[in-house]
Amino acid sequence: MEQHTLVGWHVDMEFKEEGSRTDSAAMVRLADGTEVRGHGHAQRHPSDAEQLRVGEEIAGARALMDIATQLLQKAHVEIDEEKGKPSHPLI
Repeated sequence: MEQHTLVGWHVDMEFKEEGSRTDSAAMVRLADGTEVRGHGHAQRHPSDAEQLRVGEEIAGARALMDIATQLLQKAHVEIDEEKGKPSHPLI
């Protein structure tokens, strides 16, 4: 019989808005207790209308992409350590 495991990750995201700039900080807590943090930012062009939600979406997406890159690098290192030799990069 096939065994299934359910694992959940929790992501915390914060935003800081100053003028036309939105910064974001994200943190994901993995099942093993590891915390991975990412950062992103968005800059509104002076001719664009002020839409805070859009700045948050862009900055948030960039913070999550930062975390995604770090998770791929972490997995690559763990694969190499397990195999005892270099593997193909995941990025």
